[in-house]
Amino acid sequence: IVYSPDYNITFMGLEKLHPFDAGKWGKVIDFLKEEKLVVDDLIVQAREATEDDLLVVHTRRYLNKLKWSFVVATITEIPPVLFLPNFLVQRKVLKPLRTQTGGTIMAGKLAVDRGWAINVGGGFHHCSSDKGGGFCAYADITLAIKFLFERVQGVSKATIIDLDAHQGNGHERDFMDDSRVYIMDAYNRYIYPGDGFAKRAIKRKVELEWGTEDTEYLQKVQTHVEGALNELKPDIIVYNAGTDILDGDPLGGLAISPQGIVKRDEVVFKAARSRRIPILMVTSGGYQKRTARIIADSILNLHNLGLIDKELATSGVENPKVEQMLRNSVADLSKLSLQ
Repeated sequence: IVYSPDYNITFMGLEKLHPFDAGKWGKVIDFLKEEKLVVDDLIVQAREATEDDLLVVHTRRYLNKLKWSFVVATITEIPPVLFLPNFLVQRKVLKPLRTQTGGTIMAGKLAVDRGWAINVGGGFHHCSSDKGGGFCAYADITLAIKFLFERVQGVSKATIIDLDAHQGNGHERDFMDDSRVYIMDAYNRYIYPGDGFAKRAIKRKVELEWGTEDTEYLQKVQTHVEGALNELKPDIIVYNAGTDILDGDPLGGLAISPQGIVKRDEVVFKAARSRRIPILMVTSGGYQKRTARIIADSILNLHNLGLIDKELATSGVENPKVEQMLRNSVADLSKLSLQ
């Protein structure tokens, strides 16, 4: 499980102006600690992605745009950010997002090594190489996959299973013409971003109606996840596990129960683990205060079912060589041997 306290965004209450709970990542960890699933020394500490790391996918022009506060205000949908000096925006808003992005890249390598990894943050699926939006400033899913393709032997095919309530137009634009990446995306067809061009990249498109409930939703997830993995056996699954499908979410428009979300994650992990495909999970969207508890409950359920294994997850971290590597930059992490 990958996390850093630096994930959480708190600055003069500005974060409360967006429906996203900008402290939900820390709350997930607190719940997992209460349940004795994790303690501090078992959590892999995420490192902030450096500019060189980001340039693996992002254009320098795009990264330079983030030096303008009004651009960040537009991407994060928090208008008052427009009036803040950019050094504060970098430190208080973008650094947490860069750290979560570093966490996703690290979790990709850890998933390949150990069978699974969960980044408690990340899932910025509306950001592509040259454009951010929808609270997503860095393309962490694209970055994790590109890092694995370029720097980890034996990883040449990836499947993205995107089950956030919104279409994942960022990674879709990035992998539009890349036959190595298979994208399954299930989303509310009527809400943001409605990116028709990006939809051309989706190999398995599941467009949902307003108010879709558990029974129909879980049946579709089961059918299409199995179908996607039968069509192509990837070397890594990136699972974008947004909780904005929850009933009552102000942005998602679906009606899935907390138990339905827990079951959904179970379905995806069972499909991955039964095929021995490494899986990286990121938590993505979710705009209600209770989503942190649901994410924690889902991780506990995965553990109780043996779909994630605490001993396996931490065995490498006890190795001093591996531990030292984890302290190094995100870019250096890619040099980790599989031993």
